[in-house]
Amino acid sequence: MISLSPVQSLLACCLVLVIGRVMTTRIGVLARYSIPDPIVGGLLFAVLAYLLSTWGGVAVSLETSIKPTLLLLFFGCIGLTANLKLLARGGPRLIAFLLALVPFLVLQNAVGLGMAWLLDMHPLMGLLGGTITLVGGHGTGAAYATRFADFNNIQDVMPLAMTAATLGLVLGGVVGGPVAEWIMRRHKVSGSLDHTAAEGHQAVDLNEGKPPNPGTFILSMTAAFVCLVVGGMLAALVEDAPVSLPNFLWCLATGVLIRNAGPLVGIRLDDRATDIIGTISLSLFLGMTMMTLDLSSVARLAGPLALMLAVQTLFCALYASWVVFRLLKRDYEAAIMSAAFCGFALGATATAIANMQALTRRHGPAPEAFIVVPVTGAFLVDILNVIVLSSLISLPFVGGM
Repeated sequence: MISLSPVQSLLACCLVLVIGRVMTTRIGVLARYSIPDPIVGGLLFAVLAYLLSTWGGVAVSLETSIKPTLLLLFFGCIGLTANLKLLARGGPRLIAFLLALVPFLVLQNAVGLGMAWLLDMHPLMGLLGGTITLVGGHGTGAAYATRFADFNNIQDVMPLAMTAATLGLVLGGVVGGPVAEWIMRRHKVSGSLDHTAAEGHQAVDLNEGKPPNPGTFILSMTAAFVCLVVGGMLAALVEDAPVSLPNFLWCLATGVLIRNAGPLVGIRLDDRATDIIGTISLSLFLGMTMMTLDLSSVARLAGPLALMLAVQTLFCALYASWVVFRLLKRDYEAAIMSAAFCGFALGATATAIANMQALTRRHGPAPEAFIVVPVTGAFLVDILNVIVLSSLISLPFVGGM
């Protein structure tokens, strides 16, 4: 057993990100389809760790307790760079995005239920291969898996849920870029290829002038940690509310408040510094997630699960290409949001943002997308998902709970 300390684990993750960037830059197919660096490097590490464990008898253990903090830090930074004036401008697109999302939640579960029926599995297993783990992620998957094990006596449901959620992260990161690239080629849409601006996800709103200095980074970092602390306090206050909202929602909301009310009291952050902090946090989070992918569990649960996820991936790609893009004005922003849709429809909001960052780095900024997608993925999709799942589980032929 090789157990890495927290610092060693962070170093390993940074090396993985560097290798991922080199591979996505120099390998044509990875660059052409805008596959995120953490997905590429993290998967490579997971494969090597699996081979080392299987053939060498040596397991590699990472210290990943910092992952939740990195994710919250990322969403805090998203809020700190969210200009509500842009959100007002993107209001119609937000409504269109939601109009595309609601039927998808129902259809994704219908696909899961249909696959469960074809594979002679319990209907609830179909929901686990639907929005419970794909849209809901690990947290929602763990909650429902515990419920199904306790009330429905379904065996080995927890590893199935965790594996499906983890593979969803991978699939969401892999399929989003190719979908957007295909859309842009087919419909002949393109962005303003400004590489300097594209490195920041809200390039239109980034501060002009001198580059960020240590003082601006410290101010942005302070604001980001304020988001974590205040967001955690707000989440604790409403943890017993009828509808459970994710912790990162409160961090994002705190960031939005600081970003838009701060100038009234003389607090002005450098969006470029904040964006860099958020990007680093997201990259480390996704890198660690991919590095700790348990390929042995994936191998054990292969077969029905793999077939179900393959069908869900195909359905998601087709839906994003033919429905989401058309509802969102059929332009460059719509193509970027279609890739993001694949990200959180199969994985998580973090995967959706990574897809958009990879695409905008190559094709140019998409400021509306970086407002609409986090707002939708942060809490609206969770609320809608809970409503859809509660309705389906209450049906007698599904669960009757």
